[in-house]
Amino acid sequence: MTKSLLSALVLTLFPEMFPGPLTHSLAGKALQNGMWELETLQIRDFAKDKHKTVDDTPYGGGAGMVMRADVIDGAIVAAKEKRPEAQLVYFTPRGKVFSQKIAHDLCAKKDLILLCGRYEGVDERVLEAHQPLELSVGDYVLSGGEIAAFVLLDACVRLLPGVMGTGDSLSEESFSLATDFAGLLEYPHYTRPPIWNGRSVPDVLLSGNHQDIRDWRLSEAMATTRARRPDLVKTDKK
Repeated sequence: MTKSLLSALVLTLFPEMFPGPLTHSLAGKALQNGMWELETLQIRDFAKDKHKTVDDTPYGGGAGMVMRADVIDGAIVAAKEKRPEAQLVYFTPRGKVFSQKIAHDLCAKKDLILLCGRYEGVDERVLEAHQPLELSVGDYVLSGGEIAAFVLLDACVRLLPGVMGTGDSLSEESFSLATDFAGLLEYPHYTRPPIWNGRSVPDVLLSGNHQDIRDWRLSEAMATTRARRPDLVKTDKK
């Protein structure tokens, strides 16, 4: 059996959602082969009343409900007892925007606890008590943290050694941390047929000159990044 390179425990009201899409493609194959592990913990199990209530109305009024501090604390404490060295992550639109660098950093942690909130979020006091890494997967609002957890796990799993085919697949893709392509969007890709609907593959890709091809790809990556995400271009690359 392959030794697990990444282990994740998801705290959620909907454990039946997992592993969901992570059973497919590269992530699914890696999960099946034991390269990473996934476990869920039902937050509702830590509710203290007979109705298993996990939320309540917000102090100060306002729309929506807030997940209770005592319930969330119970789930986090139980998770930390199982995984005392794990990095706790909480998904929230207020969080730091998730990035490729953060994915690399979390992979290095090797053990994650992912807290998936619902409703208007969780009581601020439990966040103050446990100091999770607060992450957002974009400037929009989801119904809960589960979809964000899928995004994070997929991004992390594909970085594990042996999951992707070759090192080049990672080193030249969008947001790569590799030296030449660091922080850039990926260059365009082409395959057969060489001419499609009157559109030809760039001649340089058919030349067989690997240095020219690399130079072209770097130039295209820079041009695409400048046009679509100028905020990513900090210094010109030679």
